[in-house]
Amino acid sequence: MFRVSNNLVGILNIITFLISIPIIGGGIWLSKQADTECEKFLEKPVIALGVFVMLISLAGLIGSCCRVTWLLWVYLLVMFLLIVLIFCFTVFAFVVTNKGAGQALSDRGYKEYRLGDYSHWLTKRVNNHWSRIQSCLQDSKICKTLIDDGVGSTTKVEDFYKKHLSALQSGCCKPSNDCNFTYVSPTSWNKTSTSSLGNPDCNLWSNDPNVLCYSCESCKAGLLDNIKSDWKRVAVLNIIFLVFLIIVYSVGCCAFRNNRRDNSYKRYP
Repeated sequence: MFRVSNNLVGILNIITFLISIPIIGGGIWLSKQADTECEKFLEKPVIALGVFVMLISLAGLIGSCCRVTWLLWVYLLVMFLLIVLIFCFTVFAFVVTNKGAGQALSDRGYKEYRLGDYSHWLTKRVNNHWSRIQSCLQDSKICKTLIDDGVGSTTKVEDFYKKHLSALQSGCCKPSNDCNFTYVSPTSWNKTSTSSLGNPDCNLWSNDPNVLCYSCESCKAGLLDNIKSDWKRVAVLNIIFLVFLIIVYSVGCCAFRNNRRDNSYKRYP
């Protein structure tokens, strides 16, 4: 009689196999449609993920339904390694995102961000790849809304200070509050004799919409704040995914035991 655990493993792997098809399709679509370096960077990992999920699903499906014990053993080994890897990443994600937060300013609707407030490990990785990241940020047009507001701007400085800017907009699209620049428009600020240049970002600021503060440390800090928030969400999802994987792994172990028992019956009738 066909065992329940084998059925469950088969059904779960049919579902994951079907999920892998749009993942691979999405990666192929990205490779055809990508116009920027950021989009091109994503295509290979997406396709690799889809192929990995498809192969593992096939191994689990064939191993459980066709009673191929060695294939099911490979499936369980990969599942075990995946569980360990995700567990380690989840713990690591909580550790490296435990540090850093935006600094609230009085009479401002937005926060400001300092690079030194964030994890040294994350900061080092961002610094090492900043040229590519900077190009991606410029292509993503995160400052477009503020630039558009600045064209024939009627936005008063008081209204701008009340804006709720994202971490990236605050760090990359305007000068630091420390600079004491004179406001002209959301993305146009003038230096004056009273401007402070103690913050190195003040010298890097430009009213050129293609430059702005994309080279500033505050821009890197804004990105790190985004990464911190995203990684925390991913870590929470990973906990849910881990529980699911452990359940699938346990059912797979039952199916593996069934396969070995059936093979022993055939060997010794």
